[in-house]
Amino acid sequence: GSWAAEALARTGIGAITLIDMDDVCVTNTNRQIHALRDNVGLAKAEVMAERIRQINPECRVTVIDDFITPDNVAGYMDAGFTYVIDAIDSVRPKAALIAYCRRYKVPLVTTGGAGGQIDPTQIQVADLAKTIQDPLAAKLRERLKHNFGVVKNSKGKLGVDCVFSTEALVYPQADGSVCAMKATAEGPKRMDCASGFGAATMVTATFGFVAVSHALKKIMAKAARQE
Repeated sequence: GSWAAEALARTGIGAITLIDMDDVCVTNTNRQIHALRDNVGLAKAEVMAERIRQINPECRVTVIDDFITPDNVAGYMDAGFTYVIDAIDSVRPKAALIAYCRRYKVPLVTTGGAGGQIDPTQIQVADLAKTIQDPLAAKLRERLKHNFGVVKNSKGKLGVDCVFSTEALVYPQADGSVCAMKATAEGPKRMDCASGFGAATMVTATFGFVAVSHALKKIMAKAARQE
């Protein structure tokens, strides 16, 4: 999310809304642009908002100090956004956001999991139904189907654009090595120090940049059709 916000700001986008209630943590240093020593403990959205203002003082930045939930998504998305870039890493709120935007035709691009990978050249955009090597996307499809009735159309698509990587995942092992197989049946699912995938800046940043590129191309294509 931080890399997407950075790209939007440096591209000259005039209005950006940031929704997050998390704080900057030292464990974010390997993958998030606002994770600097002096920012540890500060609100991520506020730190990113100030960074955007430094990049482009004319950009109108709105900060919503909250997490998206199934209960509040309708209220927050009823703001007439031109495009939504979803970088949530938790399945429940992610599915709620996608289901709402899909139902009410709010343009959206979502991102899959960026952990356990090191090759940014394998990142691409496809329909959510077509993603591979992405446990987060797989769980997301399952929840969208069972909780929101989102199923494939006649072309085998869900109608949700998703940034993902075709790179095979590697999983951390107890001895500090990595392996192409999960250590347990559950396996790591998050990008954290205790139980999850490792993450590399060149991958997480590229996920954000690809999402922004996709969103901007869609916005420009729509504007061209309306001329």
